[in-house]
Order: sequence, then C-alpha cells, then structure tokens
Amino acid sequence: MEMLTKEKAIASNRDAWNDSARHHKDNPEWPSLLKAVTLGDFCCIDDTLLGVLEQVGVDGKDVVQLGCNNGRESLSLFALGARSVVGVDQSAAFLDQARELASRSPHAPEFVEADIHHLPSELHHRFDVALITIGVLGWMPDIGEFFRHVARTLKPGGALVVYETHPFLEMFDPESDDPFRPVTSYFRREPFVQDQPIVYEGKVEQQSATSYWFVHTLSEMFTGAIEAGLQISHFKEYPHSNREEIYDQYQQREAQLPLCFTWVGVKC
Repeated sequence: MEMLTKEKAIASNRDAWNDSARHHKDNPEWPSLLKAVTLGDFCCIDDTLLGVLEQVGVDGKDVVQLGCNNGRESLSLFALGARSVVGVDQSAAFLDQARELASRSPHAPEFVEADIHHLPSELHHRFDVALITIGVLGWMPDIGEFFRHVARTLKPGGALVVYETHPFLEMFDPESDDPFRPVTSYFRREPFVQDQPIVYEGKVEQQSATSYWFVHTLSEMFTGAIEAGLQISHFKEYPHSNREEIYDQYQQREAQLPLCFTWVGVKC
C-alpha cells in the first residue's frame, strides 16, 4: 500500500473538495444565499462566534479567513465593520462560488486560491485578525506546521480566532446503532478516509477523489499554536453543535458532551 504523505493528502483533499462543489451549489439554500448577500448587512455568523469576534474587534481591521469555502462567512465580516477581507481556499471550484456571491454583494472581498502551506508572500504579516471556522483543522495533516503558516499572516499583536467542532466528538459515530458509544480513540493517529463527495447532510453515492480527515487533540492544537508564537488569550467550550444536523442529538443531554469550542491566539 502506498504511503500517505502530507503532500498527497493535501492534493487529494483539494481534488475531493473540487469534486464536491457542485453538490453544495445544487441545493435550495444557494438561491436564497445569492439573494441574501445583496444586503449590505448580510451576516451568517452565529451568535457564539459573533461574540468572540466583537470581543477581539473586527471594526476597521484587515481580516483573512483561512479555509473560506464559498465565501459566505468572509462576506459576513463586513457587517462587523471589517476594513478589508481576504478569503483563502485551495478549492478553485468553491472560490468560483465565492466570487459569484461577491459579485452580488455591495462589498468587495478578495479571494485567493492557495494551499495554506504555500501562501503567497503578499499575505504575510498583513492582517489584524485571522479567522478559522468549522471544518478546517481536520483537513490539515500536520497541525503544528499549519499554525506556523497561519501565524505568518498576522501582524504583531494580531489575533487568530478559531471556532471549531470539539475533537472529543470525533470519538462517536452519530449514524451507529448506539451513537453514544465511543468507536474510535480520542488519540487516533490515522485519518478517516472517504471516497464519496464531501457533503454536509446525508451521502452522495458517487465515486470521488479520496479525502483524508485528521483528528487533532486539543493539546496538539494548543501546543502547535504556542510553538508558532501565538499566545492563547481565550478558550471556551460549548454544549451546542455547529456541525451537521445529525450531530444535534448530542445536545441538551443530562450528561453533556463538549461539542464545539472557541479560542483566540495573539501573535507575540
């Protein structure tokens, strides 16, 4: 069996996301989104992340979103007063969607096609705030290296804001007969592998480029961030899910699991 290298995983994940883009656009939410972004105060960011971004301060700031997908959250940052917004993603197909949304918007974000590990130098040391939202960290084979590249985008004193699913949740399979029984280790080393399109709800029974989802413990994330020169100034865990609807079953339990978290790292 061919060894999975970091480079192969990143390239294959890019192909998988490009394969999946049409499935994300082919749903009833897309026409609604095209209409919604025409409003100057369009914002699809939930209250949890809004609170953290307001605490950090986005008004008048230069912001980069790393792993921006179709750009809807990047566009939302203007409603918080961002001076400029750059969205970065390695999927050309999703950036096509981002640019289509931006063409309907009164705002003018910039979208850059790049793998985070090979960011163009003009993005270095440029931003006051960097944003990472759900579904980014798991695509990164080496979380420490990832945060080194993230930190490079920030000005001294700039802040990285992360809003992600809790890695503890990766231990469970929401589609199993007993969704509350752990089925994999919190300290799992090998990635989850999928050969079907990446969609948020249900499954698409088609062959796709292989995708690799890597599980990183909280300690690995924090260690990687600290070693990249980011000082953790905020960390909070939450009982609500910010994942697909099938994960809602883990909410509002007497014995509640941690389902997502926010944290902020300030560049030293």
